[in-house]
Amino acid sequence: QLYGDRMLIANATGCSSIYGGNLPSTPYTTDANGRGPAWANSLFEDNAEFGLGFRLTVDQHRVRVLRLLDQFADKIPAELLTALKSDATPEVRREQVAALRQQLNDVTEAHELLRDADALVEKSIWLIGGDGWAYDIGFGGLDHVLSLTENVNILVLDTQCYSNTGGQASKATPLGAVTKFGEHGKRKARKDLGVSMMMYGHVYVAQISLGAQLNQTVKAIQEAEAYPGPSLIIAYSPCEEHGYDLALSHDQMRQLTATGFWPLYRFDPRRADEGKLPLALDSRPPSEALEETLLHEQRFRRLNSQQPEVAEQLWKDAAADLQKRYDFLAQMAGKAEKSNTD
Repeated sequence: QLYGDRMLIANATGCSSIYGGNLPSTPYTTDANGRGPAWANSLFEDNAEFGLGFRLTVDQHRVRVLRLLDQFADKIPAELLTALKSDATPEVRREQVAALRQQLNDVTEAHELLRDADALVEKSIWLIGGDGWAYDIGFGGLDHVLSLTENVNILVLDTQCYSNTGGQASKATPLGAVTKFGEHGKRKARKDLGVSMMMYGHVYVAQISLGAQLNQTVKAIQEAEAYPGPSLIIAYSPCEEHGYDLALSHDQMRQLTATGFWPLYRFDPRRADEGKLPLALDSRPPSEALEETLLHEQRFRRLNSQQPEVAEQLWKDAAADLQKRYDFLAQMAGKAEKSNTD
């Protein structure tokens, strides 16, 4: 809804590619002008590289069109030519492209320029996939793309398991969760992908939860898209493998953030250029009971019913780990004094 009229999506294989590309139904549409997202799906393991190719291709198309502009400079008003080579919003650029087409409509030799002039409108490149792709199988490619300075946006739909293949554990699976091939509960903490990518210093990183804070979610997406470099958004995504009524998912998402299970933040390198701390911590210190919230979900209840003593210890370990992670974020955001621990 925000960028669909100029959006290119590279979708990793998984749940999002099934509902994203399963004709005749599709979550994507066109606007009144017939513009909509361009969508493509490659393999599971190479989506980051696939999406990077989108960015490089779009950039090369633009360079080619700018060269064609120079070839017909004598037939284009100087003011329009200068405007087409300057920065502009997508809306203004479309008006300029329309003026260009009108100006060169009768110039037969300019057919390639007129055909490809839409390349001058900035495209919004999005690489979308789940945690199995981003944390595990495609992590090498994801890390490589984020290490560069190309303007791509990565959206990770984090279900904390391999949802599309039945709920197996991934490196995003939290401590204590029971998954397929992990019937005794996850005994190690999940990978902190967001904090890891902050260490590059030039990557915009956000962690969001639609049900916990809608405004923060929209703000993070807008900031990521506007950021002139790589961005990573990690979105908490409820899944049927979690084992509860998903009609209640927004309430559960709110509670998970309130327990510290899913903190919300935005790391924007541009803030450092303004003399500010780059990390904005958007959620409060843990304030609700972790165990009570987790037991709403079957993936955590199973261990509690099968091995209650083990589960009790894992809840304690999980609470301590989450508090430590929140304290670390609070320290980075200059809010250490608001944390519940020293």
